[in-house]
Amino acid sequence: MKGDEAAVFFLAFAVVLGLARLFAAAARRVGQPSVVGEIVAGILLGSTLLSDTWGPWGETVPLDGVRPLLGALADVGLAMFMFVIGYEMDHSAFRGSGRTTLSVAAGSTLVPLAGGCLVALPFAAEHGPSGSAGFVLFTGVALSVTAFPVLARILADRRLNRTAVGRFTMAAAAVNDLVAWVLLAGVAACFGTADQWRVTLIPLYLLVLVSVVRPLVARLLRPRETEEGGPTSAIVVVTTGLMASCAATEWLGVHFIFGAFAFGAVMPRAGLARLRVEVMERMEPAGTQVLLPVYFVVAGTGVNFAAFDGSSMGLLVAALVVAVSTKMSGAYLGARTSGLRRDDALTISILMNTRGLTEVVILTVGLQMGLVDEEFYSVLIVVAVLTTAMTGPLLRFVRREGGTATKHGPEAGAVLTPAPPV
Repeated sequence: MKGDEAAVFFLAFAVVLGLARLFAAAARRVGQPSVVGEIVAGILLGSTLLSDTWGPWGETVPLDGVRPLLGALADVGLAMFMFVIGYEMDHSAFRGSGRTTLSVAAGSTLVPLAGGCLVALPFAAEHGPSGSAGFVLFTGVALSVTAFPVLARILADRRLNRTAVGRFTMAAAAVNDLVAWVLLAGVAACFGTADQWRVTLIPLYLLVLVSVVRPLVARLLRPRETEEGGPTSAIVVVTTGLMASCAATEWLGVHFIFGAFAFGAVMPRAGLARLRVEVMERMEPAGTQVLLPVYFVVAGTGVNFAAFDGSSMGLLVAALVVAVSTKMSGAYLGARTSGLRRDDALTISILMNTRGLTEVVILTVGLQMGLVDEEFYSVLIVVAVLTTAMTGPLLRFVRREGGTATKHGPEAGAVLTPAPPV
């Protein structure tokens, strides 16, 4: 970069971070999670407004030359974010709530997956650039997802994280997201543009990750658990492995986010409690607070509300109705089937409808792979924002902030005491 191009890049980076923080604070002021404001900031700074922001520079430095640089930063932030999600997964959360977890996860995944595929069928010919099959399956996966990290923030804000409702919902959301990532990886492998023979190496990659990389990382990190500068050197080890895993999955044709998530999920935990906390506390701010907002800007460049017409609004209404009705009904039926009370099942169904940034990530992957066009992408981005924004008001409406879950059956002992009011 030279001269004006460098100036535009640094100015763009500053504007992205500043407005993302501003919109996140505004979202919190109206009772919404920060991510809603960050997504809105990304959309507003996308193709709708971004090209008009830079004044006289726009004539001499095409913004298209700056976007790849912002995109590279965004990819690093996304990789760190997905790693933290995988690393934060706590297998102990599934103990004592297996039946409820699986029941809610199955209902909240399968019903919207089927509904998404059905609602996509009439639009496949018009909005599926790479073919109807990939478009339909991708839409089903996109509408079946629950935003695990956003859900965790909502539960903590409303003091539901220490209740049985919170525990069941978090465990079910973790299973839901895991299934969604696996399904998306399958869609990417089947309909991606990479050489098909590389896809056959995915089982070998997973085997190496579990049997070779995991023990190697454990051997490198355990001596640093008690060292004075252990966390610093651990960050170097973890970041090196993370980038290598991202490179491997990208080469295999299933997108680097799967490599980041998988590397975090297989990270050794036994005997590394201190380092685990230190690594996540150092990587999460850089990834989610500094670089991830850039990702929303890059994602927002594909959203163009000026192109919305009557057919787009009809598509938006259809997608929103199917997304909300199938997600909430599937989660509700799953919770009721496992023995939860009606009001607790309703609370879980509202929480599982949160899509947030996870769906934004999935949608961006689909757009990059040519599985959906820009109009359909824009519609589903709006669906992601609306389904996340409605969570708080719906929870207040059913008066479930801080309640407990009660059960009838083998998991009755899973009832927890609600968190004390602050």
